[in-house]
Amino acid sequence: MFTMRSFAAGIPDPTSASVLGMPLWLWVLIGGVALFGAFQAYYWIGRKLGPRLYATRVGRRISQDGIRKVENAVSRWGALAVYGCFWVPGLRHTLPWAAGVLRVSYPWYVVASALGCLTWVPIASFGLYSLLWGWLKLAAESPLLAGTALLVAAVAVTLFVRHRRNARRAKEEVTVG
Repeated sequence: MFTMRSFAAGIPDPTSASVLGMPLWLWVLIGGVALFGAFQAYYWIGRKLGPRLYATRVGRRISQDGIRKVENAVSRWGALAVYGCFWVPGLRHTLPWAAGVLRVSYPWYVVASALGCLTWVPIASFGLYSLLWGWLKLAAESPLLAGTALLVAAVAVTLFVRHRRNARRAKEEVTVG
């Protein structure tokens, strides 16, 4: 017979998780504060340098087309784009610079970046932590199955990246041709 007590006994205490002897929640808190601080630095560097930012080493790493796309998103959505960039890999550390260059309202920028840190950091941290420890548990029980799962994940990521590159090339050929 299934009882709630037997179910709860199988769930580890979330406050007992630790990394390098420090509780996981403290790592998440420190990571969130550090990311928030980085977002403020990105904004103010972008604001101080203005359009000259794009001539810097950091600015040259982003294509001109990429810069236009980011600027269009910031111009259209403002601080909401700042919140949304947390959920889009690649934009997380490029859009805040453009927000500074375009002088998005700083109070709204602070609110959007704080909300982004408060929502994205815990989900990403605990999600990645769960994925890592789940795989390690699988590896301890069945190394062959864990290796197979890792291989399948690597192939899936490779196929996804290749598909995106091919789609981008095809789109560029249509645009140019």
